[in-house]
Amino acid sequence: MGQNLILNMNDHGFKVVAYNRTVEKVDEFLAQEAKGTQVLGAHSVAEMVALLKRPRRVMMLVKAGKAVDEFIEQLIPQLEAGDIIIDGGNSLFEDTIRRTKYVESKGLLYIGTGVSGGEEGARRGPSIMPGGSPAAWPHVKDIFQAVSAKVADGSPCCDWVGEGGAGHYVKMVHNGIEYGDMQLICEAYNIMKSGLGMSAAEMHEVFKEWNTGELDSYLIEITRDILGVKDADGTALVDNILDTAGQKGTGKWTVVSSQDLGIPITLIAEAVYSRCVSALKDERVKAARKLKGPRPALTGIAANPEKKKAFINDIRDALYASKIISYAQGYMLMRAAAAEHKWNLNYGGIALMWRGGCIIRSVFLGKIKEAFDKNPKLANLLLDDYFRGEIKRCQKGWRNIVATAAKKGIPAPAFATALAFYDQYRSAVLPANLLQAQRDYFGAHTYERVDRPRGEFFHTNWTGRGGTTASTTYTV
Repeated sequence: MGQNLILNMNDHGFKVVAYNRTVEKVDEFLAQEAKGTQVLGAHSVAEMVALLKRPRRVMMLVKAGKAVDEFIEQLIPQLEAGDIIIDGGNSLFEDTIRRTKYVESKGLLYIGTGVSGGEEGARRGPSIMPGGSPAAWPHVKDIFQAVSAKVADGSPCCDWVGEGGAGHYVKMVHNGIEYGDMQLICEAYNIMKSGLGMSAAEMHEVFKEWNTGELDSYLIEITRDILGVKDADGTALVDNILDTAGQKGTGKWTVVSSQDLGIPITLIAEAVYSRCVSALKDERVKAARKLKGPRPALTGIAANPEKKKAFINDIRDALYASKIISYAQGYMLMRAAAAEHKWNLNYGGIALMWRGGCIIRSVFLGKIKEAFDKNPKLANLLLDDYFRGEIKRCQKGWRNIVATAAKKGIPAPAFATALAFYDQYRSAVLPANLLQAQRDYFGAHTYERVDRPRGEFFHTNWTGRGGTTASTTYTV
């Protein structure tokens, strides 16, 4: 990504100095990919800094964690007041908050920016989500917005997100939603494969069609392409890939943050845990021999063309409705984080930044921007007229898929948890009254009453053997 961002910046008329601690890579880059460009090479941090004009803008793309801190320590002695350090990696937002304060205490400015789009996005136009020191933004705005992706009207998929770790937080949520989108697509694929017995070639045609409608997105597009690729022996390449998934941590960070803030991003959490289950390959192989359940084949539906087509449409509706839930939960989390950290997030602007360049780019995001443009204080996407209508339209098929998958033993955890959240969110009354009674029974944790104002707490001596003293009331 670093090399491709350099080439992208060069294409837009910016003179860039390239540095890598393995200096041979710098020479190779200049002799190959950057040959004939204005890109300069440096063989030390001091040489790189000397070649930059003030205020110096030093952007690093290194592994999150200790490596970032170490490079900051190398840079600080070489820089002068007003110079800017930029972290373009996937750093934890809390680290970015800490680093911003530390770098500012040295008289410098700091930006922690999410960059999404992979190597191709970096070269052709990524989504860029900067946060950190507000005073730094005017000095990088023209560069970032020039090299970022653009939507149809030419608007850049880049704008200032907020102070401290706001940029990296929004990128973290983006990655969490990405986990959710990928899991939902995999569940749709698995129901078609295991339930309907469809081949990769058949599913290629389905995803090709889906990519022309409301599901039009980068991830649906690449799924279409993946399903069409053959291995050397003529079989579908995807069928020869081991079913155990990796992860680099941003999905987990999103879930941890949601737990700290008390926000139920159940779908993203399920997507993270599904990757964890996939990693238990050896255990699953052994369990498959001993743990019995229904056969997944939907033979009656698969054999009837009309029923099969209708069922595939239900899968599409389940995927779309669940996707709406995932984004609604992601925006709930960003709203809670903004309140916690006093960030003034532009939710419609975030949707615009995600419209192009990034991994979750899709037509769908335009509807989110419209929703927040119409009502910037929208509490939940599910309450927007458009999304409420789409959920209503998709609900019958969504419920059919979740029910059928459960009855046939086809795992669809993200579809199911999305539906469960929807049913919980639309319930004026939940069974948490019993839960509170249980907590008060065994721990004197108190409860509120429906016939008294909120904020008044009561304790009952349930057994006649307890006391009247209640536990302190607090929420973790």
